Amino acid sequence: MKFGGTSVATVERIRNVARHVRREVEAGYDVAVVVSAMAGRTNELVGWCKEAAPLYAPSEYDVVVASGEQVTSGLLAIALQNEGLPARSWQGWQVPFRTSDGHGSARIAEVDGAGILAGFEAKREVAVVSGFQGIHAETGRITTLGRGGSDTSAVALAAALKAERCDIYTDVDGVYTTDPRIVPRARRLDRVAFEEMLEMASLGAKVLQVRSVELAMLHQVPTYVRSSFDDPADPKPGTLICDEDDIMEQSVVTGIAFSRDEAQITLRRVADKPGVAAAIFGPLADANVNVDMIIQVVSDDAATTDITFTVPAADYERSRAILEQHRETIGLREVQGATDVVKVSAIGVGMRSHAGVASRAFRALADKGINIRAITTSEIKFSVLIDAAYTELAVRTLHSLYGLDRA
Repeated sequence: MKFGGTSVATVERIRNVARHVRREVEAGYDVAVVVSAMAGRTNELVGWCKEAAPLYAPSEYDVVVASGEQVTSGLLAIALQNEGLPARSWQGWQVPFRTSDGHGSARIAEVDGAGILAGFEAKREVAVVSGFQGIHAETGRITTLGRGGSDTSAVALAAALKAERCDIYTDVDGVYTTDPRIVPRARRLDRVAFEEMLEMASLGAKVLQVRSVELAMLHQVPTYVRSSFDDPADPKPGTLICDEDDIMEQSVVTGIAFSRDEAQITLRRVADKPGVAAAIFGPLADANVNVDMIIQVVSDDAATTDITFTVPAADYERSRAILEQHRETIGLREVQGATDVVKVSAIGVGMRSHAGVASRAFRALADKGINIRAITTSEIKFSVLIDAAYTELAVRTLHSLYGLDRA
């Protein structure tokens, strides 16, 4: 069981979490619980780091921000003991979660759950684990997994313990066909395939961290998204993230996702010759800039080309500066850009066996007067880049087009 920041935001909510845990213990399960920091605490800790020094050591940053989860795990263990349940807190380095040395965004290499399993065996002791953190064995330093990393901690621990399932408790009662704040008729999905959830998470849906879905798919861990605000005595089932074969009937499109975290860069009249793409995207890759949509259009003179691509909005200015530094190597004449753009995506494993899914969307968007700046497709999704002003209209249009509105 994993509980996010809003679920443990106050001591009263932590007591409510304890009641959810007690329900599963009384149902006969051995339970490990992964917790996030209390809502707002990590931002406060990050702010203190920046206040202490503008250029702080990433290893010390991890020491500071990992403390938020430590507080929560201790408080929940106390609350569980108060409920009459044997429980103890575990920090990431105590389990341990062994990770890479990428402070601030470490990757889990191995989880050793022997100590937790011994606690189950001896006295059915609930393990309350601090998420988001681990240890780099060679240096013995605390590491953190990046924002949202508690989801990844939970799935990795579930895999290591060979758990029957992993329940991710959050402030929504499951995965929806799109954001209900934009489309009130959006409906909760009973089941979503791992591949679909992976696309949805990477394309803007904020329900689960991408790496947690990757791990769940790799280790075949059935994962539920549920609400911690349900009555602990009578919770709703939530949404099951599972293997595609476990879903009886596939929709052509399962959901519509959107991301406002996009910026568009266009390079005009670049020399059309071998190696130019490497000259453009190599330096961006070296700077860890994630490039997404790429479109190349050969000019009339056949000697130059225009190249358009997208980067995360936070990397927009840095990307332009990098390209300016390599202007002569690339041979570009003009750099243009836009930050008022949004990526809207339709996802569904059913696209594999249905033709014309994307073309219907292009026609529907055109009918609404929405211009498409760029397009990318894969086997189970397509994405369009549009002006930010049309976000809600585009999402609602596609949601209705594929029959996702609540019946």
